[in-house]
Amino acid sequence: MNELESGAPAPAFSLPRDGGETVSLSDFAGRILVLYFYPRDDTSGCTRQAVAFTGLLGQFRAAGAEVLGVSKDTVASHDKFAARHGLELPLLSDAEGDLCERMGVWKRKSMYGKTFMGIERTTFLIGRDGRIARIWRKVKVPGHAEDVLEAVRAL
Repeated sequence: MNELESGAPAPAFSLPRDGGETVSLSDFAGRILVLYFYPRDDTSGCTRQAVAFTGLLGQFRAAGAEVLGVSKDTVASHDKFAARHGLELPLLSDAEGDLCERMGVWKRKSMYGKTFMGIERTTFLIGRDGRIARIWRKVKVPGHAEDVLEAVRAL
């Protein structure tokens, strides 16, 4: 799978979200979208990241952007994760991993000497034209939501 690059059209998707609705890329036509991929609900880094994006959600929306989190966790897992941490942003379930594959975030990873496949923490900023304006790969959580907000405001 070739990695997506800035300027490429964002791949279309339609995925279930926490709360049971379905969310599609086309729902955000003409708007700015922050699509962030994270490894797993309720892990420390993923929780800090979701809490950070939730804390800035009003500012993202004021700047004309919506924020969506995506992982391979189930909708039921997302529901619990959102309720436990007061998350207000939609969490999409890519249980089959199709969008993860097409976005190039499903990668070989290693931890404690073991190699496995998993989601590489990655954020995509999609402009009003439906094209990828910026990509953050191998995201480090501290300060990331603020960096993305700054980039949204610069669009």
